[in-house]
Amino acid sequence: MPSISHMNGSGRFARRFLAGMTLVELVTAVFVMAVAMGGFSILFLRSYKMNSFILETGVASAAASRGVDRIVADLRKIRQGDDGSYPIISGTGTDLKVYLDIDNDGKTERVHYFLQNGSLKRGVTEPNATQPVTYPASETVTTIATYVANETSEPVFFYYNDNYPGDTVNNPLSTPIAVQDARLVKVRLIININPNKAPEETNVESIAEFRNLNEYVR
Repeated sequence: MPSISHMNGSGRFARRFLAGMTLVELVTAVFVMAVAMGGFSILFLRSYKMNSFILETGVASAAASRGVDRIVADLRKIRQGDDGSYPIISGTGTDLKVYLDIDNDGKTERVHYFLQNGSLKRGVTEPNATQPVTYPASETVTTIATYVANETSEPVFFYYNDNYPGDTVNNPLSTPIAVQDARLVKVRLIININPNKAPEETNVESIAEFRNLNEYVR
């Protein structure tokens, strides 16, 4: 370690050591700094991933909420098919087929809501421009909501009779559809972008009344 000498009051030289760092001290300081920076980086990355996960969950839940609102708005407009078919074709816990004018063009489309591989989808079939009117088997499919975690024991669609909320009806609905067995439908989505991580599942639900069934008597 460097030093300088000077004469003190007694005429003797005193040695004053200059402050400095040895190689060991320098390496130790660098190691401590590296550990601190590494810990900060890990903390930052974990925080970033968690915030991103929460944000993605919020986006998926908001999209699901809009999707449920869209379905409910659609189901309130069900009506007889252009081929004379009853407004409700079939209904199970994860699959619902109805007739309605989905694009307000004066034609009644066959609309199919169904759960497939964790996504809730909607298929639309336009009637043929022939007489008599028929509906082809093909449909144009779009995705309404993703990250849907409904299992077989957790239906997407719940059907209610005139005594709602006291009574529910069998799921699936009987065929042909009995008017008294399908007066309302509840749409419920369970959203979870990763079941192995928090936060918990998000539930989105709403209820639609089938308003155009009063004229039908079975």
